[in-house]
Amino acid sequence: MKVLLLGKNGQVGWELQRSLATLGTVVALDRNVSNGLYGDLASGQSLRATIQQIAPDIIVNAAAYTAVDKAESDKDLALQINATAVAAIAEEASKLGCWFVHFSTDYVFDGEGDTPWQENDAVSPVNYYGTTKLMGEQAIAASGCKYLIFRTSWVYGVKGNNFAKTMLCLAADREELNVIADQIGAPTGADLIADVCAVAVRKALIDPSVAGVYHLAAGGFTSWHEYAQLVIDYGKSMALPMQVKVVNPISTSRFPTPARRPLNSRLNTEKLRQTFSIHLPEWRGGVTRMLKEVLEK
Repeated sequence: MKVLLLGKNGQVGWELQRSLATLGTVVALDRNVSNGLYGDLASGQSLRATIQQIAPDIIVNAAAYTAVDKAESDKDLALQINATAVAAIAEEASKLGCWFVHFSTDYVFDGEGDTPWQENDAVSPVNYYGTTKLMGEQAIAASGCKYLIFRTSWVYGVKGNNFAKTMLCLAADREELNVIADQIGAPTGADLIADVCAVAVRKALIDPSVAGVYHLAAGGFTSWHEYAQLVIDYGKSMALPMQVKVVNPISTSRFPTPARRPLNSRLNTEKLRQTFSIHLPEWRGGVTRMLKEVLEK
């Protein structure tokens, strides 16, 4: 079994290098050319040639244009990476008869209401980033390839920057923080996403009927404000030097950004849990584990 992993050095890609190793030989690529192989989603025909040369049984794409605000002005590159290149990968997967695993986002919805989004709910992207991710999903479905698409949200990992690390840095220097309290979702660890992906692929190889779109997020829901408070409380319990005395809840309207953000990032994960017999742990446990690993380094 040969697995081609794109985006190996991102938060999810880093964890996938570990979890996918149980499936077979993993050829992991990033934007840099490696032994004549191209993993850059902006490289067009070179990416197609790489897929043809490797001839994988499974393609897992963890690469994406994720600069949500910048996507509002850098539209050509966001479109190329999140939609055009994804369509090309899907076409090559269809030719090879291999599986294509791709990651998407709750930003394909309009972000309104307070009901967790289901896979078949009407899509209406909240911003241009969401638009390009939806176009990628649609291209995969139209290609005729065998696919698994996992929509997720509020992703964090030990590797690289994340919201928790930012909060700890700010809390060390400031006595007062303002954090958005009216956006609701579930902080979801890259390690959890990678592990679920491996379990799902293993079943898909046996039962192709499970192909489709799934929502993947940790259990429970919270706000950015509650998330920040948990992180800061944990930091204090570890006797980290902190200046912060108060964390104020604020509304999204008080923190304008170039790209609109969804107020409702809740995802209904019942389909995923039932199809693959998976338990999704509550978000606090994953965040606490990540903090422990980060602070013990």
